[in-house]
Amino acid sequence: MHRRIVICPDSFKGTCPAADVAAAIIRGWRSVRPDDECVAAPMADGGEGTIDALAAGAPDAVRHELRVTGPVGDDVTATVLELPDGAWVVELAETSGIAYLDAVTRDTAATATTRGLGEAIRFALDHGAHRVLVGLGSSASTDGGAGALAALGAKLTDARGRDIAPGNAGLHDLDSLDLTNLVPPPPGGIVALTDVESPLLGPAGAAAVFGPQKGATPDDVARFDAGLARLAGLVGATADPDAPGAGAAGGAGFGLLITGARIRPGADEIAAAVHLETLVADADLVITGEGSFDAQSLAGKVPSTVLAAARAANVPMHVIAGRVEASAEFDASLRANPTVASTHSLTELAGSADAAMRDTARYLEAAATELARSLTDNTRQKATPQ
Repeated sequence: MHRRIVICPDSFKGTCPAADVAAAIIRGWRSVRPDDECVAAPMADGGEGTIDALAAGAPDAVRHELRVTGPVGDDVTATVLELPDGAWVVELAETSGIAYLDAVTRDTAATATTRGLGEAIRFALDHGAHRVLVGLGSSASTDGGAGALAALGAKLTDARGRDIAPGNAGLHDLDSLDLTNLVPPPPGGIVALTDVESPLLGPAGAAAVFGPQKGATPDDVARFDAGLARLAGLVGATADPDAPGAGAAGGAGFGLLITGARIRPGADEIAAAVHLETLVADADLVITGEGSFDAQSLAGKVPSTVLAAARAANVPMHVIAGRVEASAEFDASLRANPTVASTHSLTELAGSADAAMRDTARYLEAAATELARSLTDNTRQKATPQ
């Protein structure tokens, strides 16, 4: 009996892009069942890999390269994507991402800017974008989107009328925010894609939650939060700092709200763009995965979106991940979701996390081979109805 397998993983951050993850799983699967139809549908949640995921679902999409201001001021080459329907896709990771830093330090945490993100959005608008999708993830900055706003025409000045310095450091001198010359949004609007619901400020905000990852000390976090609060205080009713996702990417979500953007769950938007529901509805089983499959995976990340589609179609979902959380609470949540038919950990297969990360593709193939062998040839796997 031939099966139709839909493979829709997220990237394994730092080791394997989503398209390569899907390809490795397909190789492993076909080593056991060469006649099955395997459909690759790489996914993303708005972070790194968003352009690749949307390009995979739109063969006629066009990639453009441009030079923009990197997170610490040096020019970098960024890729943006023009979709056939007139929408353009911009990734913060491509323009202002933490991967561009030679080292993560207190200085970079304070001075990193999102200016390049705004330059890429402006490029899309100048080239006739009907709608702009902005993937927010892997940021180096905590500037509240101030750099992007400046690139889009806003004036952020100190008490003497001078442009403020880049990054969160500049926000402490911010005295005036003039949006008069802000570039208007396109007809279809700007949509910010993210996998977090953090507000801009406070203990769950951009500085407290994500600042330490970018080199901020506890004292820095308090100062960064004060800088973001200064920006929010000048915005008034234009944007809500408590909006879910306002704190995404060091507050870049908030900066985009000031432009009139909407914030949406990235995985849901990308699932719609690649027609995930239709693909899953015709499948015999679905395979998804990410670097770490844990409680957060079922709360807004790619596996949760795939799970919803699989549950609606009554199709079993199998998970291949770098690691699978081992806790009674997570085991209970999986038992409450019988659509999740099995989980496979590369760390367990490889014997250690380091080994799995050194040769991710190899162990992805091994996990897919193991999964294919575990399924009988004569039983169409279907999830338990709920």
